Amino acid sequence: MSSPLAAPAAGGQQRPKPKSGRPDGKTTGRHELSRHARFAEISPEVGVLDERALNSALAEDPSAFALLAAMTTATDERLRAAALRLSASIVLERARAGRPAQRGVSRLRAVRGSAEGDLDLDASMEGLAQARAEARPAALEDLTTTQWARASTAFAVVVDRSGSMTGARLAAAATVAAACALRAPAEHAVLAFSGSVDVVRPLVSEIPPATVAERLLRLRGHGVTRLAEALRAAHGQLAHARARRRVVILLSDCRSTDDDGTAEVARALPELVILAPAEDHDQAAHLAGQAGARWGAIEHPLDAAVLLDHLLTTRPSTGA
Repeated sequence: MSSPLAAPAAGGQQRPKPKSGRPDGKTTGRHELSRHARFAEISPEVGVLDERALNSALAEDPSAFALLAAMTTATDERLRAAALRLSASIVLERARAGRPAQRGVSRLRAVRGSAEGDLDLDASMEGLAQARAEARPAALEDLTTTQWARASTAFAVVVDRSGSMTGARLAAAATVAAACALRAPAEHAVLAFSGSVDVVRPLVSEIPPATVAERLLRLRGHGVTRLAEALRAAHGQLAHARARRRVVILLSDCRSTDDDGTAEVARALPELVILAPAEDHDQAAHLAGQAGARWGAIEHPLDAAVLLDHLLTTRPSTGA
């Protein structure tokens, strides 16, 4: 019997129906953006984004971030570039608002009596002096080396970019990706999927969090939702991790357009956390129940990092 995490055999798949949503690449004109109450205040003219007005709006009403997320699709190129830059900056700032756990960071540690690592002469002097005093050759037990401690957590962030994903939902995904970068900088992958899976950041990479956040914010929701394929790809990324704990974080409403055995694939993952939009979470809750995963509803995109930390520290009572 084949593993649910193995790629399905070719042929026999139903042709999925695309979800509704903004066609890939379509932009948003000023007329549409002006439906937001504070748009004229924040962007008083073409190509202008008033940061002071934006900060004032966010201070009074955090939901104003939805307008900034909408402006990342603006037809106005200068406004779109400014909105992307500011959104990425805000996302990174809010990602730090979660619990600043450093569990995933590799650290140097001193180890006595090990042949691995780099010799620490200063730390080994006592052992070498003891060997000399006893008129014997220095043994391995007399030496101290420095080694990188293995990271304890690796993440694979899986972002649904199908037709139901709006700018606010992608902003939440960018916040979560930035949070994972801060919590497990050594090993975290970011994938985006609809009908196919794109690797935004492989598990080990020098791509900075700001670049990843901006790439996610540039995504446009379109197409179908092939959940099982995306989860298999995430498992493939984590298969190379050195960390003991390996977590797949899925940001999706989980309304798959394929009959692809998603629940079986989800159950086979080492650990799964699902973050769903607060207004569309029924299927996510259902999948979490089937897979023994934890899930949470994102009320506001900038609160996603805090919700993620809560879920990560609430370990499931039974394994998948």
